[in-house]
Parts: sequence; C-alpha cells; structure tokens
Amino acid sequence: MNIVVGVTGGIAAYKTVHLVRLLTKAGHEVTVIPTEDALRFVGLPTWEAISRHPVTTSVHDDVARVRHVALGQAAELMIVAPATANTIAKMTAGLADDLLGTTLLATTAPVVIAPAMHTEMWQHPATQANIQTLRERGIHVVGPAEGELAGGDTGAGRMSEPEEIAAEALRFVGGSRDLEGLRVVVSAGGTREPIDPVRFLGNRSSGRQGVALAAEAAARGAEVELVAAHIGTDVLAAARHPNIHVQNAGTAAELSSVMKDAAANADVLIMAAAVADYRPAEAATQKLTKESGRLASIELVENEDIVAALAAARADGNAPDGQVIVAFAAETLRDAGERRERARRKRERKGVDLLAVNLADAEHGFERAENAVEIIGAEGVVVASAEGSKREVAAAIWDAVAALRG
Repeated sequence: MNIVVGVTGGIAAYKTVHLVRLLTKAGHEVTVIPTEDALRFVGLPTWEAISRHPVTTSVHDDVARVRHVALGQAAELMIVAPATANTIAKMTAGLADDLLGTTLLATTAPVVIAPAMHTEMWQHPATQANIQTLRERGIHVVGPAEGELAGGDTGAGRMSEPEEIAAEALRFVGGSRDLEGLRVVVSAGGTREPIDPVRFLGNRSSGRQGVALAAEAAARGAEVELVAAHIGTDVLAAARHPNIHVQNAGTAAELSSVMKDAAANADVLIMAAAVADYRPAEAATQKLTKESGRLASIELVENEDIVAALAAARADGNAPDGQVIVAFAAETLRDAGERRERARRKRERKGVDLLAVNLADAEHGFERAENAVEIIGAEGVVVASAEGSKREVAAAIWDAVAALRG
C-alpha cells in the first residue's frame, strides 16, 4: 500500500519514526511529509533513511511533477502523527500553506490523525469542535491517550503508541465491515446512586472500554446506541461517529430502563457499564450532616441485575431472533484459574452468551488505558483473549461476537 505519513511540530514526532519503521517493515511504500517545525524535532536524513524515499517540506521541489498533487493522488492512506492543535485547526479550515496541507487537500484517500498536545489544548472547545468537524468529514481519529506529557505534566493528550496507530489505520482503510447492518447497544461508564444532593455511591469506571466498543462497532458498519453513565467529555469524544447515538443514564434504575427499551430492537447487547450493586433505601432531599447521625449508617437495597434481566427477557421471546448478549466482570483475583472459574459461574448465572472477564489492577481495567480480558463462551470455554489498548480489546470482543453469529 502507498502510505503518506505527515509529521507535524510536536515532541511526539520522535515516536513517528517507529511508526514509519513499522509500516515499511510490513511491506508498505511510505512517503514522509514533515512540516518545517517537525524537522526541529527529527531531522530530514532520519526520515529519508527510515522511509527509503526522498523527503521535502516544500511545494517548490519537483515542480514538473506537481509533487503536492501527485503525492495526494497516489496515496492509498494518509496518516498525520503527531497531529498538533495547530495542524488540526488548519485541516478543519482547509488551509494549505505547506506541502502537507496541499497534499491533504489533494488526496481522496482515507485520512487518519493521531492528536498530540497538552491536556488544556486538547480539551479546549476550539480543538474539540475541530475534531468533531473532521470526524464528520470521515477522518479517523486515533487517541489521544492519557499519560506523561512534555514538561512533566500528566493527562489526556499523549500521542497513541505507534503500534496502535498502525493497527487502527490499516484496519480503517481495509478493515472488516462484518457488523454492517447490525443494531447494537453498548452501555458504558459507572452508575451513581444518590445518598443526598451532594453524595453518591459509585465506582471508578471511566467508560473507556465501553466507548472503545462503540467506536469499533461503528467502524465495522454497525448502528450503535451508546448508553453512557457519567462519562467524561474527553473520553466520550472518541464516540463521535455518524453511526453512534448517545443516550445518558445516571442511576442503575435509569440505565435499566434505557437498556430495556433499546434491547427490544437490538441484534447485540454489550453491558460494559459498571453498575452499582446497591443503592440507599432512601435518598435524602437535603445534605446529610454529621450532627444528624444519618451518615454513619445508611440502609442499602440491592439493585436489579440488569444484564440478567435482559437475558431473561430474551429467553421469554421479547427480543429479536439471534440476539447476542455480552457481559463484563471485573475481578481483582491474581490467579487466572480462579478468575476464570468465577467468570464461568457468572456467565451461567446471568444467562449471557459471552462474558469478558478483565483483571482490575494498577495496570489494567478501571481508569487505565490498557485492559486484559478473557472471553468465556458456551460450556465455559475461553473463546478468545486480548491484552493491550482498550480499542484492541474491543476488536477482540467484536471478533468473538461476529464468530458467534456466524
């Protein structure tokens, strides 16, 4: 495949060297177009050596061939990594004041960008509006991830790793459409059960895995209903896709109501939201004080097992034929065998088709960029396993669903 990689002026440009190397080693023809600012971080000889092609930043080189048009016309895929806030803004406005900008305007190939910037820049309304516009134009956005940033800061804005960018870009351009025409419902995030107007019972779910499941399903052709329980706007941004409709739910009862309505016409249900097991028997209408003594002891009642109820409704014939239901189970057991046995019992008890059991520890699961799951199917068989980014885990889960549906 003929791939053009645009590199812009951010410190993450050093990681793009590895991205280009991965693509060339996979047999692709890669042409690198750096901006002038990008060359302040990684020099031109490095890009030529790693891509094995001449590199220039100027529209005035190779004029007879009309290089800025020829590169765009020949490209089968364009990747911009890192994509700085400035570059994203220029792409949105259609500015073409350098070779990268003109090539982006001249190409009809799929375009993938990997944003990289400080958290405040990523969360700025202008950047978020620009990202939304680019998504609506069909540009695929990979990341950004959370982690250490330049200057010692930490937060959202770190460029995704080269392996993830390469995998998602190649899947985007030649990816499977095996979910085409399916109606899927994915729950994500964590419910909150009010104690009083300022306190609640909840959990640490960020919603990242559920959002990744929704984004992956949409990329593979499905129409997606994403039921979001308290997901941050930066996380939910990854679900901006023409095929994804978002509904919000706050408590377990609200989530149950929305899921049951959506399930009536769904081909696949994935319950990735972390639902509070219990709620206060009565939520106070005013803030509880220490003086009242009511904070020391709160009576709890058990919430409905939503995914079990959905499976029971299916068993009673209140669901489309062939509906597949997937549940999640977060476990802290370090022993894989014990974790697997608990998951097998849970899958059987809930009556679901697949159960993805994930280890929740310091490196994986809640509030982390990485996840590791085993997918338990009929008869307790481990039908698949995956470890890596939450998008990679999402792809493995959808592969298992697709295999189950035949």
